[in-house]
Parts: sequence; C-alpha cells; structure tokens
Amino acid sequence: MLNGLQEKLAILGASRFAGQAKNPSSRAAAFTAGGGILRRRRNRGLRMTITQTIWRAEARRGILLLLVFLLLAPAARADYAVLRNGQRFHITGYERAGAVVRLQMAGGSVEVAADQLVAIEPEELFPALAVAKLDVPFAELIRAAAQKHGVDQELIASIIAVESNFNPRAVSPKLARGLMQLLPETAARLAVADVFDPRQNIDGGTRYLKELLARYHQDLALTLAAYNAGPDRVEQFRGVPPFLETRTYVQRVTRKLDEHTRRRQKTRTVADP
Repeated sequence: MLNGLQEKLAILGASRFAGQAKNPSSRAAAFTAGGGILRRRRNRGLRMTITQTIWRAEARRGILLLLVFLLLAPAARADYAVLRNGQRFHITGYERAGAVVRLQMAGGSVEVAADQLVAIEPEELFPALAVAKLDVPFAELIRAAAQKHGVDQELIASIIAVESNFNPRAVSPKLARGLMQLLPETAARLAVADVFDPRQNIDGGTRYLKELLARYHQDLALTLAAYNAGPDRVEQFRGVPPFLETRTYVQRVTRKLDEHTRRRQKTRTVADP
C-alpha cells in the first residue's frame, strides 16, 4: 500500500513539473531536469548571434584602420646612383665599405668602385602641374620634363630657344651639344647617354636647371647666369658675372619667358567667358 502511494505521488509530481514547464510564465520554464538537479537552459542561438555581431564589428574596424594606414603612409621612395660610365641604378640605400660602395636595390645589392660613383640623386614626386599648351617644337617632351622635375615648362622652352633655337643637333664652339647645350662633363654627370636625343637632352637639361634653381633659392638671374657661365663664375663674382655674353644671355632668356607669360595670359583672357 505504501509503495502504491509513493508511485502516485511521483506521478503527480512529474505531472505538475510538466505543467509548469509548458507554462511560459512559470519560473520552471527556464530550467531543465538533469542528474537530479535543475540546470539553467542556455540560449545558444542568442549567444552565437551576439558573438558574430561583435566579431563582424571588430573586423570592420580593423579593415577601416588598415585603409587609413595605407592612405596616410608615405609612398615608398628611392634614389638614383649615377656612375661615371653613365649607368643609373634605382636604389633604396647605399653604404661605403672601403674602396667600394654597396648599392641596395629591390632585388638585392651590387658593389661598385667608390671612384666610379658620380652622384646620388634623390627621387622626388611632384604633383601634376596644371600647364597651358606650348606652341613650340618638342612641346610634349618639354611638358613631360617640366612635370617630372617640377620646373616651369615656359622657362625650359625659353632656354632652349636661346641656347639652340630648337635645333637638336646644335654644337657650340665650346662643344656644348643638343637642344639645351649640355657640355660633355655635364651630360656625363646627368647620365645623358645620347646628348643629341631630344628626350634625353631635355630631361637632363631640366634636371640641371632644377639643381641650379635650388642652389640659388629660385633666383632666376643667378640661375641663368650659372647655366651660361657656370656656377664657379657666379661664386667668383658673387652674382651675375660681368661678361657681355652672360648678361646678354640672361636678358634674352628673361625676355623670352616674358613673351611666353604674356601669351599665356592673353590665351586665358580670351578663353574666359
């Protein structure tokens, strides 16, 4: 009899528990039976949803930071090692090791004799210049050199007009050659292999002109005087040398430059509505 009563109570208790479990408002609905104790049911779906949301947010944040870093990081730069034989190496660094210089490049390194290294020229990036169209021979080559080296294209054209009158085969009594009348030693230092090639001559002459502009702090008269008579003469006289040829040269180039400037301003005036 006692055993039968216990069985009835057990059945009644199980039925009551089952009823509570079906009732969403019951506190028992948040528990399940296991091993004789009540354990909290874990909402695995909700936890996975929250975890995925956090992970995706972190991933987006990481990608955003990476993009900002790439945009703000400075562009990789390199220099040019110029050798006496005219060779040029695009290098990322260099070091002196006794009688040789080790040039570091993207693909490895190379050693050259120290006395064969003429110069290390910095590679600089210039924004594209908004320039007007030049109405002169070799205009495209002049424009390309101007944009590459950050020099006024009209100044380059003016120097060529006075130096050679746009004759790429011109040779002066002092053996200056080509459009921008480069002396042999200057052409060698600038690694101009073919001084009569218009592209090489204009590019080399523009680089030399840029060096002089930087040396004389953009002083046009001193720059032109050094281009004609040489920097040593400018240093000797502490200004434009008192040579008729040099003074006339400075005046002629300046006059040509003024003509280009007036022509450009006139073109802009006509183009304005």
